[in-house]
Amino acid sequence: MSTKFASILLIPLALSVSACGDTWGERAVTGGGIGAGAGLAVGAIAGWPLVAPALVGAALGAGIGAATAPEKGSSK
Repeated sequence: MSTKFASILLIPLALSVSACGDTWGERAVTGGGIGAGAGLAVGAIAGWPLVAPALVGAALGAGIGAATAPEKGSSK
């Protein structure tokens, strides 16, 4: 029960730092790390083997991080 409670607290914390980085590469790396952690947490809560959800989360997080990078020369 405490593992589920800790996961519920950690997922919003991980999402709150999901926009770290200014460049395409930085956002892809941080998004991948956050996605891997979120996938791992979801896999742990659901009772699945942990590798596959972490890999899927990392791939999705990296893609979303790269896709949301600010364009060069745009104002922040």
